[in-house]
Amino acid sequence: MHSFLLPILNFIHGDGITVLPQMELLLLALGILIFDFLLEKNEKHWNAGLALVGVSASAFGLIMQAKRFNLEHQARPGLPGLPGFQNTVVIDGYSVFFSAIFLAATGLVILLSVRYLDLEREQEGEYYALILLACIGMMFMASGTDLIVMFLGLETMALSFYVLAGYLRREKHSNEAALKYLLLGGFSTAILGYGFSLLYGLTGSTSIWEIGNILDRRSEFVAGLGMADWLLVLSFVTIAAGLFFKVAAVPFHQWAPDVYEGAPTPIAAYISVASKTASFALLVRLFFGVFGRSEPMWQGLVAGVAIASLTWGNLAALTQTNIKRLLAYSSISHVGYILLGLVAANETGLTGMVYYLIAYGFMNIGTFAIVVVLRQRGIIGDELDDLDGLYQRNPAAAVLLLIFMLSLAGVPPTAGFMGKYFVFLALIESHHPALAVFAALCMVPGLYYYFRVVVHAWLKKPGDVPAPVMSNAQAIALGAALFVTLAAGLYPEPFTRLAHYALGIQR
Repeated sequence: MHSFLLPILNFIHGDGITVLPQMELLLLALGILIFDFLLEKNEKHWNAGLALVGVSASAFGLIMQAKRFNLEHQARPGLPGLPGFQNTVVIDGYSVFFSAIFLAATGLVILLSVRYLDLEREQEGEYYALILLACIGMMFMASGTDLIVMFLGLETMALSFYVLAGYLRREKHSNEAALKYLLLGGFSTAILGYGFSLLYGLTGSTSIWEIGNILDRRSEFVAGLGMADWLLVLSFVTIAAGLFFKVAAVPFHQWAPDVYEGAPTPIAAYISVASKTASFALLVRLFFGVFGRSEPMWQGLVAGVAIASLTWGNLAALTQTNIKRLLAYSSISHVGYILLGLVAANETGLTGMVYYLIAYGFMNIGTFAIVVVLRQRGIIGDELDDLDGLYQRNPAAAVLLLIFMLSLAGVPPTAGFMGKYFVFLALIESHHPALAVFAALCMVPGLYYYFRVVVHAWLKKPGDVPAPVMSNAQAIALGAALFVTLAAGLYPEPFTRLAHYALGIQR
């Protein structure tokens, strides 16, 4: 037995530690698929418990990673990260932080899914297995330092979401959402893959650190000749287009409203939060690791996409009557705010981006959780009219909805306000006052459509619809979302420290 365990322990203490959380999720995902065959139809909800065990085990593995990285970092203060598998993945504050966000979002979505799937009569093990596989892909997107690993992580996440978006097989909207997501997603993947191939052709390497060093020397040489490096520009534009699709930035946002509306509501929340966060994690590592010296080249492009996302997202949300479509256009406007932090490209801007992703993740999952609570037998519950009189029917849900709407609108003292504050401050510090003023003005239409939701919940008369009932699992998920939404607004310092840890900023 000792001779059998020794190689496993040596592997875990070596390269294995760099992928330990992903391996634990994979084992539990496969376990769910096997365990599902042993369960009767009325016992399928136990799959959710096994999925939560997987999330917990992966979180323990992540803690081991963080301890290992912190010990090595204390021994060698200048250490950027612990590489593994021939420098294709890395353990650093960035990967640990984002992996923790992915696990938190995964756990909340699993809690929201149990009763929802019971109502839809779609309680199957593959649903939870796909959620865990999507989380694995996102973790590799954050920890990968090789183009191939990043691409495989992105596709693992995307393929899982294509299936999950169409999980309600008897619903035409769900089938349509999955098909549209698959076709447009495949198109964006082709563009991104072309950009990656250009980088490989220019540098002869797939390691982003080697690519960055080679491109720096190439940029100096080309600049000395007084020429423009059009191949580098083309590679950046194609990579940016592929990633802007994943975060649903204008003009690559067309898929978002239909997918959010048609996908199962917990999956819409997962795509909105986790997929967007993972794509931003990949985008920031690529932009600064590969195109860091070319910042003047891409700053204007990113600013233009941010302005377009803020404008279209807010204007399109004004006319929506479906809550999930409204949240889809709302998420497009939030992408604009996050991209403005990238435009500032200073310490405050990057801190603001990471902080905003924390705030957005929990307040958006909280809002989708209310829509999940509204789902009852025979009642879909995702139209604004379904919110009528929510305060009389379920006061707790109405209060929670109010807090999440205030945070999404950026009203103090919520996390959404602090996220916008950091972005505005970063723009002013980086001498972009016009962008800061424009972003502040874009909050005005947001106040209208968010408070429109509040009006339906608090001021409209309730109809004949029965009062929505909140399950214990949904209450736990809503409690966690509420805590972060308020705590990050009232006492932001711990969350800014987390952002500094992710970015490697010493304080």
